[in-house]
Amino acid sequence: MATLVIANLLIPAAVLTFAAGFFPYKPFLPGLAEHDVSERGEMPPAQFDKVILMVVDALRSDFVFGKSSGFKFTQSLIANGAALPFTAHATSPTVTMPRVKAITTGSIPSFLDVILNFAESDTTSTLAYQDTWLAQIKAKGGNLVMHGDDTWLKLFPETFYRADGTTSFFVSDFTEVDNNVTRHVPDELRANDWNALIMHYLGLDHIGHKAGPLSPNMIPKQQEMDGIVQQIFEAIENDPHLQSTLLVLCGDHGMTDGGNHGGSAPGETSPALVFISPKFKSISTGLDSPVEPHQDFDFYTKVEQSDIVPTIAGLLGLPVSLNNLGVFISELLPLWKNERHHVLLLLNNVWQMHTLVKTAFPHEAYEHPYSQLDCSDPSSSGMKLVCKWRRITDIIRVSDGREPAPPVILPALIDFCKSAQEIMSSTASNYNMAYLLSGIALAFLSVALTTTSARSIIFRLNAASLYFGLVLVLYGILMFASSYVEEEHHFWYWTTCGWIALLCLQTLLGSYIKREGISKTIFKAAALLLFHRLVRAWNQTGQKHSGEPDFVTSFLLPNPHTVWILVGVTYFMLSLSLGSHLCRHIPPTYHVLTHIAAAGIAIPAFIFKLSFTARDAPEIVRPVVGESGMRVLEGLSLVLIARAVFLLCALGTVWVISLEVWGRSPAKRNAPRGVELFDALHAILSIFLITQTRAHNVPLFLLFSLQFLCLRDALGLQSTQTQITISTLLFAHTSFFALGNTNAISSIDLSNAYNGVAGYDVGVVGLLVFLSNWSGPVWWAWGGICLLASQGALFGYLALQTLFIAGSLLAIMVACTALRTHLFIWTVFSPKYLYAMAWSLGWHLLVCCYGLGAIWWAMGVS
Repeated sequence: MATLVIANLLIPAAVLTFAAGFFPYKPFLPGLAEHDVSERGEMPPAQFDKVILMVVDALRSDFVFGKSSGFKFTQSLIANGAALPFTAHATSPTVTMPRVKAITTGSIPSFLDVILNFAESDTTSTLAYQDTWLAQIKAKGGNLVMHGDDTWLKLFPETFYRADGTTSFFVSDFTEVDNNVTRHVPDELRANDWNALIMHYLGLDHIGHKAGPLSPNMIPKQQEMDGIVQQIFEAIENDPHLQSTLLVLCGDHGMTDGGNHGGSAPGETSPALVFISPKFKSISTGLDSPVEPHQDFDFYTKVEQSDIVPTIAGLLGLPVSLNNLGVFISELLPLWKNERHHVLLLLNNVWQMHTLVKTAFPHEAYEHPYSQLDCSDPSSSGMKLVCKWRRITDIIRVSDGREPAPPVILPALIDFCKSAQEIMSSTASNYNMAYLLSGIALAFLSVALTTTSARSIIFRLNAASLYFGLVLVLYGILMFASSYVEEEHHFWYWTTCGWIALLCLQTLLGSYIKREGISKTIFKAAALLLFHRLVRAWNQTGQKHSGEPDFVTSFLLPNPHTVWILVGVTYFMLSLSLGSHLCRHIPPTYHVLTHIAAAGIAIPAFIFKLSFTARDAPEIVRPVVGESGMRVLEGLSLVLIARAVFLLCALGTVWVISLEVWGRSPAKRNAPRGVELFDALHAILSIFLITQTRAHNVPLFLLFSLQFLCLRDALGLQSTQTQITISTLLFAHTSFFALGNTNAISSIDLSNAYNGVAGYDVGVVGLLVFLSNWSGPVWWAWGGICLLASQGALFGYLALQTLFIAGSLLAIMVACTALRTHLFIWTVFSPKYLYAMAWSLGWHLLVCCYGLGAIWWAMGVS
């Protein structure tokens, strides 16, 4: 047992050590950029003296440019030439903190910012010591003002002249979080004491997380944001102190069809970007608006999100930030009537990027620009950039001391910048190989210790052990293929199906030998396969076919009455199950009262789910309850009802344990506790977990219960710990994907992360996020304990589970290390490692080992 404990302690050590080497902060050049007139020539004149950056969180390009958009005023500005539209490509990870870093520094953020993005109290990711266009404005004596997402306050401490931050994670709020920004707009437009005004609106993103881009709340929110654009534009037109003000409307990222973000799908990486000013009418006669996208979500010209930085710098007459990888957007060059200024703007951009390129790819040609150089066939990315730099210096040399003609040198300048942007953006991170190898070694040691401590169970020559080994080996191999990682659900669906078939054959063979129960076994096996097929079809998951029809979109959502019948049946069956287990300890006289008490837990939970969905997805509630019912449901306090449900679940747990400890007859009081206790607690846990689940997924837990009964009653799983462990692992992973989850950051569902929470608390919200997204695996973890309770042996179960978790973690670590220069390292393998962290630290250690294991021993199950 001690060896197994050490093996489990090595898992978090391995995870954190490897993460420290895999997700380091990328190095940056310190200090602020300065314009060297002797080297780069004079600074082109600024076109604006103020900038308003209006960030609308998750503003996908079609939300502004599409035909169903609510941004009608903005579209009118595009049509009359007062606004220049773009689709800004946001690189993965598409979450707020790294995207704000890209918008302000022009650099490619670290993937570690995905984790720091959720830790609202974190201050280690500050940009206080990095060069940004905000820092450049402040260095010139300007004032900055910010209202909205307090991520800006964390990134830029003590930077703003005044600020009013709002937490970005309380996604239940669609209204106040934006009103808190908008209430400052009239005063700020009248004020003349700022040079940059940042406004970061969150409501649209919150609507997406809660109900997706097709929510009935989405168009009104877009119209609200469009109204803010109109208010600002009219002030720029009419107020003298704002006449030289640039308005930049942009999204930090987009969103998927499910309303989430974080990955690299086209919807996530395609936010809108619009430069707005009456001055643009002098260089544009307008564009068609609205329009159809070129492909996916590409509207108008596509630029990199980092291009915002040198563009704002040039428009405001600032040096380009030192670590910038953006390129000045050429469509804005005509604002300068003198073509010489176009060259100076891009030379400023080139010199800044040239400093980064020299640091990353040192070459003597940068120090000796006229030395001999063979550019006929560049052999590496670094050499390609050297040759493109040589093309610029050659043009300057042949100009014989005169300034090169803009038509000659501009293409070379743009080519160098674009190439440097592409190559530098894709350069591998500065991995710490010592940490990577140490993490791998610790994971390997965990596998070795687990194998040693449980060798008598692991090396039994039977079908179950062989199948366990096959699943582990195949899973480890598949972690080296990006397509299999993206579509991992197929692996679990098919291995679970194969496991069911194997159990059926074993049980049928036993029934045949005994000459009894054959027909019952066949019926239960067929039912189990049917339930498995329904579970698979419930939600379309993965990343390649995520938008295709599934049972939910094709059948459930178009039939709201069916949804609520199934949800009601699920709650009723859980209430009945809980009452039945409790009645075994209570005299028959009180059985009716016991069932009423059990219903007293389930009914408030059902009311909460109904009221929650009335706000979240009213289209599947209104046809069932009508307008009067909607008014009643919308008037209820979700926070209070959720807290009541949680409290009732806690009291129910105390009640069950009390009856088990003190309510048993004297004859049974000293007997081992087991099945009845865990089954009753399982029913209460189910009520809690479906409270953390979207309404259309609640009936899945009814299917899980039916699968569980088939496993228990028909297939003889009590025979070995190996069978129980394999079943728990397979059905836990199957349920994770069946609930609509994937290995992409964008599938993390925040809609139930604030149930019962009145304000943001990183610990509480983090726990609820985990329980919401891992509700299926947590349910099956307890199911495994219920199956094991009649056997009374936990060691083998935990040993096999530890071996699988440590072994799969080892495979993922090796794959990430071997493929660290792979094209999809940040879009596929890195998110997979984050999910592996959640499975190993959250599900395995927190739930299975520390949680269920502690309850097991505390209740004295033998």
